[in-house]
Amino acid sequence: MTCYFRHMNWIFEEIGIEPTKDTKKDLDRKIHDLLGVEYKNCSATWKEIKKKLADDEVGFITDLKKALT
Repeated sequence: MTCYFRHMNWIFEEIGIEPTKDTKKDLDRKIHDLLGVEYKNCSATWKEIKKKLADDEVGFITDLKKALT
């Protein structure tokens, strides 16, 4: 779980979220829901995040911010 978070620090910083021990699980579930990836499938989630960032970085970050806040 959350193995991809370390790659997303710049995104979390940009949207004003600081993942903590207490919030990581909830954030992880919301990200999986947003992407339509089965929960706890870390590799598939990171793959989808990279794809979304490459396709439309600003749009993905905006959608992520809405989903997480």
